[in-house]
Amino acid sequence: MRLFLVLAAAFLSTLLVHPAPATAADGTFTLELNNARDAEGGCRVSFIAFNGTGIVLDKTAYEVVVFDAEGLVSQFLILEFGHLPVNKTKVVQFDLAELSCASISRLLINDAAECVSNEAPSTVCLDALSTTARTEIGFGI
Repeated sequence: MRLFLVLAAAFLSTLLVHPAPATAADGTFTLELNNARDAEGGCRVSFIAFNGTGIVLDKTAYEVVVFDAEGLVSQFLILEFGHLPVNKTKVVQFDLAELSCASISRLLINDAAECVSNEAPSTVCLDALSTTARTEIGFGI
């Protein structure tokens, strides 16, 4: 019995230190700026999107503002993520033409350019949005 309690305590402490990633509908739409690399003609950014909202997103697109290295607004873009089923992870890449990755300090989600569920506009694309970044480029709402 004592061995069981020790093993159970070890297992629970592991869960607290290393929580499981979101894999089921938890009410959020997560968008991670996963990578940014210079590519021919610009900066290629990779995003990982996970639809945990509990509803199918038929069309998803965001207006994104690009800030240069000095923090000044450089460009406005529309990034289309397309159809996102519930509990689906999708990786999407975009080439930001004529920009080196080092010249970008931040990407800001300015608005949902398109958010459609069940053939009707929805606010869930912003209301449930959670952003993270694994790059030196800042990313958020």
